[in-house]
Amino acid sequence: MDDRLLEPEQLRARVAEQLVRARERSTLLTEAVDDGDLVRQHSRLMSPLVWDLAHIGNQEELWLVRDVGGREPVRQDIDELYDAFQHARANRPALPLLSPLEARTYVREVRDKVFDVLDRSPLEGRRLVDQGFAFGMIVQHEQQHDETMLATHQLRIGAPVLHAPDPEPATRPDRREVFVPAGEFTMGTSTEPWALDNERPAFRTFVDAFYIDTVPVSNGDYLEFLDSGGYDQPRWWSAAGWAHRQEAGLVAPEFWELQGDTWFRRRFGNVEPVPLDEPVVHVCFHEAQAYATWAGKRLPTETEWEKAARFDPATGRSRRFPWGDEDPTPEHANLGQRHLRPAPVGSYPRGESPLGVRQLIGDVWEWLDSGFHPYPEFAAFPYREYSEVFFGGDYKMLRGGSFGTDASAVRGTFRNWDHPIRRQIFSGFRCARDATPAEAR
Repeated sequence: MDDRLLEPEQLRARVAEQLVRARERSTLLTEAVDDGDLVRQHSRLMSPLVWDLAHIGNQEELWLVRDVGGREPVRQDIDELYDAFQHARANRPALPLLSPLEARTYVREVRDKVFDVLDRSPLEGRRLVDQGFAFGMIVQHEQQHDETMLATHQLRIGAPVLHAPDPEPATRPDRREVFVPAGEFTMGTSTEPWALDNERPAFRTFVDAFYIDTVPVSNGDYLEFLDSGGYDQPRWWSAAGWAHRQEAGLVAPEFWELQGDTWFRRRFGNVEPVPLDEPVVHVCFHEAQAYATWAGKRLPTETEWEKAARFDPATGRSRRFPWGDEDPTPEHANLGQRHLRPAPVGSYPRGESPLGVRQLIGDVWEWLDSGFHPYPEFAAFPYREYSEVFFGGDYKMLRGGSFGTDASAVRGTFRNWDHPIRRQIFSGFRCARDATPAEAR
């Protein structure tokens, strides 16, 4: 969200619109099911939907009502219940959580106070509120939990309760690879008002020449790997990947099932033949890496991905998004739960990067062969628990957002991370490969 040129009242109006839009989505996701489904844990990997809803309200209360607004607490007694660091997801159903009615009442009361705080806040003079940062942080937090709740809906067993139109067919798949020349570019940002601490500050970095695919790997592509016995041949897998494949019994992407000679998938309660032209989704890092090795390629690094997404060789500058600096529209990318599936590979030509790479934003989060580390001169803000405590470990990076990611919660610099075994997220990938020394000259 680029608010660098907005006057305070324009910024206030836009913040209000973003808050309302996020809440409308939270309401849709929680009112689509009955109270039994709200309090049920659909997977030990996920919280009950009612926990997510009250957690959204609690974070909003902590940061906007109490900190920015300096108001008295609404429900200080529930802070510990909805602290994500205090209770693992698997254990949250056993907590004395707010009931669905109590949670809805609570988030409404908090939101009423937040709008009053927004009306009175100068949106400047203090780093936390300058350019609406705290409000933007809360908008992004709610939208991120909305995507988490959407993933919970995918794990839910039962008749479909969410509905959306399908994306348009791709007019020109444009399946190829493009050359990215060696050189420096600016990674990260120091100017994006709502960028989070791990995206900051901008810095110059050198990238060797490489090739990257113009589109994500499709279901049809992935089926070739599967049909060739890729899941049965350890030579394609890393040692950690092969150990996990065996331990977890992986035989295909999550939610796929072979019926006769045809692969089907379950998608938000619908069972349908796997669409060959869509990006593969619900694969873990290890599966993505194995496919890339089988294909004679590799996964991009995080630095390579961002250069392919943002670098404009004509000007030498880094854009906010692949297509330019303007916010995403439905013509640029598949975002915001507008569709309940990825668009076919090659869609959104208006979202293409200057180097000719498509669908870098939206559709599927893309696994990258990089760990989660701070940028040079990183400084935690406004709290260590957003990024700093996650640096290191076994995390792998994901970039670009998915069809379930809102435009307010993704940009060319946005960084996501998860454990390499995770598949419930809307994750896919594209491939890259090294340039030869002769090509790199």
